[in-house]
Amino acid sequence: MKTFKTLTGIAIAALLLAGCASPQPGMSREQVLASWGTPTRTVPLASGGTRLQYSTQPTGQTATMVDLDAAGKVVSVRQVLNMRDFSRIEVGKWTRADVETEFGPPAKTDGVASWSGDIMTYRWMDGDQPMFFFVYLDAGKVVRRVGQGMEFPVRMNDR
Repeated sequence: MKTFKTLTGIAIAALLLAGCASPQPGMSREQVLASWGTPTRTVPLASGGTRLQYSTQPTGQTATMVDLDAAGKVVSVRQVLNMRDFSRIEVGKWTRADVETEFGPPAKTDGVASWSGDIMTYRWMDGDQPMFFFVYLDAGKVVRRVGQGMEFPVRMNDR
């Protein structure tokens, strides 16, 4: 238990320090990588720039997108796992690739008998409430439905 508390303390300290070195517009790609490390994914953007995705999925609840212009300078930084950004998804138009470009990899991808395609699940926070956001894809990997639900974390003594 003592080791767990020590590791938790170290993790929290690392997150706080990382927050101090948050990417800012105008910073170079090298400066971002030096302070935030290797991104979860790097995706090309239609503008000719690049998006560095820093996701804490599958266990975390954030995904920060650092957009760089064609010269490798930061133009925007945003945490995208929130209802405002989820509401931008266009049912019938967006594909799995579009969703992953905008939000990074999901926490998990499942299938159920009542749905013919994959269901992508993102973990996020709505204020202090842990939530799930679901993206339902058809067999052609096009978004056909979205939804959300509350996450009820399992505690060790729950039975």
